[in-house]
Amino acid sequence: MSAPYVDRHGGHFARDVWVTFVRWTIKSVRNPFVLVVSLVQPIIFLVLFTQVFGGVATSALAGISYETYLVPAIVIQVALVAAATSGIGLVNDIENGMFEKTLVSPMNRSAVFLGKTLAEIVRIVVQVTIVLVLGVLLGAEIATGVVGAVAIVGICVLFSIWFTAFSNVLAVLTRDEESTIIGANLLQLPLLFVSSAFLPLPALPEWIRTVATFNPITYGVDAARAVMLGEDTMTVIEITRFDGMWNTLVPALGVLSGLALVFGSVAVYAIGRAASADVR
Repeated sequence: MSAPYVDRHGGHFARDVWVTFVRWTIKSVRNPFVLVVSLVQPIIFLVLFTQVFGGVATSALAGISYETYLVPAIVIQVALVAAATSGIGLVNDIENGMFEKTLVSPMNRSAVFLGKTLAEIVRIVVQVTIVLVLGVLLGAEIATGVVGAVAIVGICVLFSIWFTAFSNVLAVLTRDEESTIIGANLLQLPLLFVSSAFLPLPALPEWIRTVATFNPITYGVDAARAVMLGEDTMTVIEITRFDGMWNTLVPALGVLSGLALVFGSVAVYAIGRAASADVR
């Protein structure tokens, strides 16, 4: 009786995705510290900004509370912070030798990245849901209801993919935890403050409005805010051919999907290059 054929270069794609997903999910469950720590900064921002700037900012907004305006920015920040920690986990694998074992195995490289990303997505869904609930308790209102809340979580997941990929590329290139943390953190706060996250763009200097046009966070925040308010909130691309919030969602989701595809492809390529170099 002949032995079953096994593709040495890829194995079964779905199986490889599942194995990788389970391994990284178990690692997250066993280390809840990462889950908690990556929530601390966004929650502090949510509480402090609403309490310190709430009164002043609300007067600059058109008929909505600052809590409602701010929550979309905070959930995108949660996705950003959680995605940044993805590379740190990969560096730990590199340092303890697990990465090299994965590279010389018959596992499909794309499946390895996809499985790891899916595990990160589960964690991001949990974190974003926690912050959404907290935001509602603080007075934020989701005009589109429960369906809108689910849509906001989905937008955060889509947004997180590009930065998760970027973080993993940093990990593969530097193979150093400190360098990966510095590289990821170096972008987080500057990107947040030169976007539409915390204040309407018309209230900000012209150079910030220009930078915001090319800032991925602007598109993530505007998409989440459009669902939060149930209306068009796009601040950098003017589209009027759709109805209401879809004038924001269509271009924003298009940009985020493009970023996810580009950065995801780069991450798979980087892992493949690392595999070839290490095996040789």
